[in-house]
Amino acid sequence: MPNASEGQSVSPDTGPEVRTPAGVVRGRWENTIAVFRGIPYGEPPVGARRFRAPVPVERWDGVRDALQFGPPVPQANNAHSVMSSVSGNVNDGSDDCLTLNVWSPGLGAARLPVMVWIQGGTYLENNSADPHCDGATLARSGVVVVSMNYRVGADGFAHITGAPNNRGILDQISALRWVQDSIAAFGGDPANVTVFGQSAGAACIAALLVMPRAAGLFRRAISQSMPGTYFTQQLAAAISTTIAVQLGVQATIADLAGLPPRALTDATNAVIGKMPEFVEVWGPMALTPTPFSPVVDGDVLPCAPWPAVADGAAREVDLLIGHTRDEFRLYTSRPGSGQTPARMAAAFDHLAPDADGDGLYRTAYPAATRGRRFELLNTDWLFRMPSLHLADAAHTGGGPVWLYELAWSFNSEQGASHCLDFLLIFGTLSPDEVRAHRSAHPNAANEITHVAEHMRTEWVSFATHGRPGWAPYEPQTRTTRVYNAEPTTQPYPEEPSRHIWSAHQFDTLDLPHAE
Repeated sequence: MPNASEGQSVSPDTGPEVRTPAGVVRGRWENTIAVFRGIPYGEPPVGARRFRAPVPVERWDGVRDALQFGPPVPQANNAHSVMSSVSGNVNDGSDDCLTLNVWSPGLGAARLPVMVWIQGGTYLENNSADPHCDGATLARSGVVVVSMNYRVGADGFAHITGAPNNRGILDQISALRWVQDSIAAFGGDPANVTVFGQSAGAACIAALLVMPRAAGLFRRAISQSMPGTYFTQQLAAAISTTIAVQLGVQATIADLAGLPPRALTDATNAVIGKMPEFVEVWGPMALTPTPFSPVVDGDVLPCAPWPAVADGAAREVDLLIGHTRDEFRLYTSRPGSGQTPARMAAAFDHLAPDADGDGLYRTAYPAATRGRRFELLNTDWLFRMPSLHLADAAHTGGGPVWLYELAWSFNSEQGASHCLDFLLIFGTLSPDEVRAHRSAHPNAANEITHVAEHMRTEWVSFATHGRPGWAPYEPQTRTTRVYNAEPTTQPYPEEPSRHIWSAHQFDTLDLPHAE
């Protein structure tokens, strides 16, 4: 057990105590890691504070136990969502939901690198109690790990008249300010903070890169499988109006503030169920799994990440960017995933960068079935190409950037699909779970520990020194770290897709007929 240092104390009976600007918190030792769960960083976002920017938590007297995860933010119990497939049920949240958690291998003046995890979940789900995001294994690698709850769904991301946009991202900024003010007492170095996130969490990180409010709050960023959807206010307003209509109200603070969170999540789910019907009105976002994305409003989020990063907005931030090989197979591998001829035709009409989208993919992937081409199109449009183009933008903007792809998989049904990467980084997918899968590859249970350790070691190296261990990305050679049973460094492996999308410019999504 480590010795006491400035700002913290150690008692075998009561657990480690750390003084933060708001008050003292008491955690517990779990093996060699000091763990603090459910530390509030913001006042409850209820009453007059609902739909508002977060307010820092008020001071408390005495010692506050930080032994249990805080309650989740309001969210739907969506059994078919990405995060529910790995984290189980969620509920309607609680007042005291803006909390964070810390895993530290060295309290006090250790000055360890800090890795702040921003969880994904289609902007619909977020629960830092998810056991697959437990930070203990990562902390044992020599970093302080922080995770957080932030508002999602309509409370966090709907465009509501009278409310600031992107309230979920404002929560993340508030948590990052807490890290700057408090993490030194937990053994972390506030000057060496890396934000890392997956899926919606990665897209929030890409937004943070270009948000003035987030400037100086982190030194490095890791974007894992960012979806490339950012909305204009007009598009976001059309969507929130449709959700509000389900409740017979308008999308204003005055109308929505008195409604319970469950009413909004139920209305949101009703709209999700018929989103493809809106494709001619809302454009390609109607073919995604979620009605929410960050809103480009010229204020909270000045512009979409790609042009701003290309202009140098993230030049001072070290970037590690990547994706999995088979991102969208997580969706298409599910029974009843909706791959009807009409859905496929709509995807090729609205997502592809050319009028003859199916023809482009037929030429690039001549052996692929139409269903496989549909999967590749969605994988490219939603995840792989936004990530690759962000790496290109970072290089153009003059900042250091590294690129990776996860190609290893443990089963033939899902391949290297969306969400597999963070399970490896956190070390929370066990060989026994791999072995028990009905379509597990013969040697996958023996490989997983090796693959996970490689990725985790290189993530920690990046967070510590700003260098993951391979050459930086640049558009001529497109050097990419490819994680398979044995990692390799090679040119970008998805060349056919890169070529299809080479002339496309990712930017803010608007209503198709907006003037």
